[in-house]
Amino acid sequence: MEIGIIGAGVIGLTTALVLSEAGHKVTILAREWPGDDSKKWASPWAGAGILPHPDGKGHDLQTKTFIYFWALAHRDPTSGVQVVNVTEYYDDRPDDSTIWYKTLVPKYRQLQASELPATAKIGFRYQSMTVNPQYFLPWIAQQLEERRVRFIRKEVSSIPEARSILQSELIVNATALGAFHLANDQNVHPVRGQIMHVRSDAQDMVLFQGSHYTYQIPRMYTGGVIIGGVTQEGNMDERADGEVKTDILKRVNLVQGGQYNYLDLKSSSVKDLVGFRPSRKGGYRLELDGDVIHAYGFGSLGYTYCYGVGLRSPAQTSSNNAGTEWNMWYRLRSPHH
Repeated sequence: MEIGIIGAGVIGLTTALVLSEAGHKVTILAREWPGDDSKKWASPWAGAGILPHPDGKGHDLQTKTFIYFWALAHRDPTSGVQVVNVTEYYDDRPDDSTIWYKTLVPKYRQLQASELPATAKIGFRYQSMTVNPQYFLPWIAQQLEERRVRFIRKEVSSIPEARSILQSELIVNATALGAFHLANDQNVHPVRGQIMHVRSDAQDMVLFQGSHYTYQIPRMYTGGVIIGGVTQEGNMDERADGEVKTDILKRVNLVQGGQYNYLDLKSSSVKDLVGFRPSRKGGYRLELDGDVIHAYGFGSLGYTYCYGVGLRSPAQTSSNNAGTEWNMWYRLRSPHH
């Protein structure tokens, strides 16, 4: 089958990989491509951790994505994906009954009260992955080139215009924020994020959710970590906000027991990153509409959903790749590995 994909963010690229591996002829039509530093797309600016969300729908999509990245981290470290220890804290729930992925992730352990930072009600540890987009996006682009996926760089204003260019039997609309116009979806909206890359030898990912959204994410091959974060609807300022930087540092130190007290926010070693998450009121849209599969609105969880989204396609019934990833998952989780 000939399939066209609009958008080359992590959802579009990963879907193209799944489809091409299944033998489909794939063409990607997009305004940006890996290596572009435009703020008009979010994928290069992500944190990015593979973190299943306790309140997010599509558990099967998150599960399949987790398994894919777990296998990739063990198979090809040049992809910019690595296995890390994760600690999560919450102050908005009394126990871990909503943590559906505790049976999925390796080495899950609930923390004792004495191990929790101030205000946290629960905490737990497990293993997951982090992704460095600066390595992963070019890596997956190379994989697509090797599979003869065709790329057309062009900005389009409508799906009919894209259809006339792609001339494909099926179209995947993975345009993220662009779906506001291309799919006439008024529920799509940007959510501003701001993070900092700082030098650190920290190896663990740490996440606090509830009354505030704070994290530390190791950044593979950089000698540092990403610290954040913020969720700002309606703010389209591409410049780093100094007050936000101060607030992030204060919160990270609170969660991490003053680990970054040494940090000078004016130092040249602190790199600011600002991006706009492609969110959607009511949650993501993943559905078939005529000859178009709409796949957008994943907000800050694009990397957490991407491979599962790709499997929700014609490739799902014809590819053995998903079964291969499952087998590798169980083999790598065994005590002998």
